[in-house]
Amino acid sequence: MRHRNKGRKLSRTSTHRRATLRNLATSLFLHERIETTTAKAKELRPFAERLITLARRGDVHARRVAGRKIQDRDVLGKLFDDIAPRYLERPGGYTRILKVRRRHGDAAEMSLIELVR
Repeated sequence: MRHRNKGRKLSRTSTHRRATLRNLATSLFLHERIETTTAKAKELRPFAERLITLARRGDVHARRVAGRKIQDRDVLGKLFDDIAPRYLERPGGYTRILKVRRRHGDAAEMSLIELVR
């Protein structure tokens, strides 16, 4: 039974999984839309939405906490200066996942994850 075991392992160790989510979030905030597997997109959604909620606060402590996850200063600035102000009136649901195709080679289900306008 999987009681109290949320999240997907994504066939990675815990440190590799954490690095993968950080890199996916950085790419999502940089490009505002990325294509990845559906499993990774579903894991990325709460991770990214938590960071956007943190960025909505906009104070120095929030920037430092988010800086632990997003280590690219340009992307961190974009998150706090451009992305977060868009969602000040929105109570959540900042991302959208759209299933697009199956990948050639391993038939993995691919999805677009994008920031809602």
